[in-house]
Amino acid sequence: MKLNERSLAFYATCDSPADNAGFLYKRGERHTAYHRRWFVLKGNMLFYFEERDSREPVGVIVLEGCNVELCDSAEGFAFAIRFGGTKSRTYVLAAESQAAMESWVKSLSRASFDYMRLVVRELEKQLQEMRWGPAGGCGDSWKPKPSGLEQPRERPPALPAILPKENGCAVWNNAPGAERPPDSSGGGGHDEEGTPRPPPLPPRRRVSDGEAASAGAAVAESPSTFCRLHEQYSREVARLRQDWQQRRRGPRP
Repeated sequence: MKLNERSLAFYATCDSPADNAGFLYKRGERHTAYHRRWFVLKGNMLFYFEERDSREPVGVIVLEGCNVELCDSAEGFAFAIRFGGTKSRTYVLAAESQAAMESWVKSLSRASFDYMRLVVRELEKQLQEMRWGPAGGCGDSWKPKPSGLEQPRERPPALPAILPKENGCAVWNNAPGAERPPDSSGGGGHDEEGTPRPPPLPPRRRVSDGEAASAGAAVAESPSTFCRLHEQYSREVARLRQDWQQRRRGPRP
């Protein structure tokens, strides 16, 4: 990404929120005198202005590959921004109070991209441990420890995948854990795998000869009964139709 003075000036003075801002004393590179400047920290860029209302920054410090540490100086509450390398410049700054110095040191130490990458990795590691447990452990997922007052909840018995049927109908009380009347016939119960078996079918009742004869007679006489009813209602409908036709024609002369 290419940056020029115009884009840096716009980014320094735009309405985007700053990570930190305030007055600091900056020591000159050639002269050891300190100058009061207005500093604005945005991301990993530290801008400094001559005045608070200045439209363009005097300079910018890119906070990558540097260390922020306290230092001894004629000014109180001083700290330094040191970059790696023999020809790299060291920026010496001083705050107006102990609280302001601690705030700036903390903000500048967390501004680099390398620090943010370490934070993201640590958070991803913690999230993975919460989900799957620490590496090399038992692998159980993280669960909150129950307090001594809480009682463990009993899990309800699971219903079988296929409910047993009796005479073609599902029997719900054959589920595990359901109350069953004692089986005196010796059937039902559970098999070797613990699956409930359906109760035995009731024996078929034998029909006596008298009942069979009466049922046959009822079946035999049912057609004759229908025919009698049909003839009776047919005569009634014919009589009513004849009376209606006579009333429609009127009295004969």
